[in-house]
Amino acid sequence: MTSDFYGLPVHSIGNEHVRLEFLAEAGPRIVRMHAAGSENNLLAEMPDMKWMTPYGEYHVYGGHRLWHAPEVPWRTYVPDEEGLEIESLADGVRLRGSLERPTGLRKSIDVHLDRDQTRVTLVHRLVNEGTRAIECAPWAITQLPLGGVAILPQPSGPLDADGLQPNRILVVWPYTHWNDPRLHLHDDFSLLHAEARSPAIKIGYSNRHGWIGYLRAGVFFRKRFEPDADRPHPDFGSNVEVYCDDRVIELETLAPLRNLEPGQSVTHIETWDIFTGLEMPPTLDGVRMLIQSQEKNK
Repeated sequence: MTSDFYGLPVHSIGNEHVRLEFLAEAGPRIVRMHAAGSENNLLAEMPDMKWMTPYGEYHVYGGHRLWHAPEVPWRTYVPDEEGLEIESLADGVRLRGSLERPTGLRKSIDVHLDRDQTRVTLVHRLVNEGTRAIECAPWAITQLPLGGVAILPQPSGPLDADGLQPNRILVVWPYTHWNDPRLHLHDDFSLLHAEARSPAIKIGYSNRHGWIGYLRAGVFFRKRFEPDADRPHPDFGSNVEVYCDDRVIELETLAPLRNLEPGQSVTHIETWDIFTGLEMPPTLDGVRMLIQSQEKNK
């Protein structure tokens, strides 16, 4: 047990490469992540962020959480303040949330630490413990501090033999403006600069590369996932979404939609990699240098 997260008890797991802290009673929520030798939290801290729902206050806290899409208030904003069950695993921990009465769903996250490198694997799971089927998709949301740039790789080639079909789509939310100066669209990468501005911006798209990343202060945080882009997804086919407002940026991945019958479960896996000590600036040229260096070191 570590001290607390703004008055809330937390537990931690770690090894010589990385340390994670998670709420001990609420969630599942991962609230802090430290690379070896650093006390800098790579995740955003939002202890005061909350809003009222039909079930009481929903607290965001920051860090990493599991939601289920599509986003609808009655099913998305179910508070998770108590009832967390914690189970030790050989290489990590299982965080199992309480049953969501309005939906019949139970959320859990298995956290696995790689002993050889700065890598964390998260197995997000939704279990339908209710009495009716529900269409949903696991939705993994990571909040990060402002000051960096989100990196969204784009398709570079045709998806059909003749090259006559479209190969990319950009999804925008009602509050998003096309001329938002934070958004930079390029053929190889779309970049969203995490700057404090209002209104907020959110974009989504179908990502076939299976990764997105965030470069900030010499640290590159990469989330990898299985894209499965040809199956139906929420939000006009988005399996990646990025949100930014005047306080935080969110990197989000989504699994395909599924009609989850009572007793069934679905999982969505992310692998996190952390690379430190980088000298690339958060610019297009810096991003290209970073990704080229990543490809060479595979």
